[in-house]
Amino acid sequence: MKAAVLHQYDESLTREEFVRYEDVDDPKIVRPTDVIVRIGGAGVCRTDLHIVEGIWRSKVDVALPYIMGHENAGWVEEVGRGVESVKVGDPVICHPLVTSGHCLACRRGDDMHATDSQFPGINTNGGYAQYLTTGERSLIQLPKSLAPKDVAPYTDAGLTAYRAAKKASRHLLPGQFVVVIGAGGLGHIGIQVLNALCAAEIIVVDRSDIALQLAKECGAHHTVKGDGNEVESVLELTGGNGAEAVIDFVGEGEAVAKGLAMTRNAGFYYIVGYGGKIELPTIDMITSEKTIVGNLVGTYPELVELMALADRGLVHLATREYRLSDANQALKDLHHGKVKGRAVLIP
Repeated sequence: MKAAVLHQYDESLTREEFVRYEDVDDPKIVRPTDVIVRIGGAGVCRTDLHIVEGIWRSKVDVALPYIMGHENAGWVEEVGRGVESVKVGDPVICHPLVTSGHCLACRRGDDMHATDSQFPGINTNGGYAQYLTTGERSLIQLPKSLAPKDVAPYTDAGLTAYRAAKKASRHLLPGQFVVVIGAGGLGHIGIQVLNALCAAEIIVVDRSDIALQLAKECGAHHTVKGDGNEVESVLELTGGNGAEAVIDFVGEGEAVAKGLAMTRNAGFYYIVGYGGKIELPTIDMITSEKTIVGNLVGTYPELVELMALADRGLVHLATREYRLSDANQALKDLHHGKVKGRAVLIP
């Protein structure tokens, strides 16, 4: 099969070629619960750029060359002898984690903390290819209204945004405020989820005019340009006290300190993006009683919930399609901020 393969890291992201489009061996059924999916779409994520940079070398045990791509959807191509819930030809979306289902975390539905798991595209071969090996437990059948290429990025970007927005929505009331920092690939989904799950006023902060326009299209009530005065602007919109919840999809540079400054006392700061540091005197934590919440990608049931919202038209993805052979262009466009929403590779 054809695949876009990572052969070497590039810490400066300056090489002409990040991945190499080439022939590789077809995946094989090994375990009775294995499923081979013919890829209909593979999302291109900023995490993939971090992988190219080598940031994940200390986090996962993976040897180059390997295939990235952790946002995948397509059609069932082949099944192991123990698979019963899907059949060849079924359109499916893949939860990004493949687990055994036997550990206590799995049984509690806490997929991301399973003791026995694989993460295609992170610690094993992923979906920047024509075919992907996953597990039966990871698959959700798609309704006729949703095509694989249109929903693939929901499996990480959408699911991560959904998890954070769902957490925030549980304590947001009408008349309250929630700030979304970053209206890109994750943020534009988070805005829609907030609109679907709660009645708080949504304020979106971003440096990009394109992203702010997308935020408006997705239902933001207020937009604030990230021009250095965003904290003051948010405080003015919220009556001087800040927002009850801030969801930070950037998580690096000045975004962290500014996000905390936008959070009112006893409010919640949800950190989703990464790369920066949270530096806060302990006395400020005590006197403000702010809660800082980390967010991994969501669970299998949360992906089912997100697909229900998408099926009803309450959430949609802004996507830009690329051929699999153009994976380098997709990665470079993402790196240089030229992608509105999410990039998707189509084999």
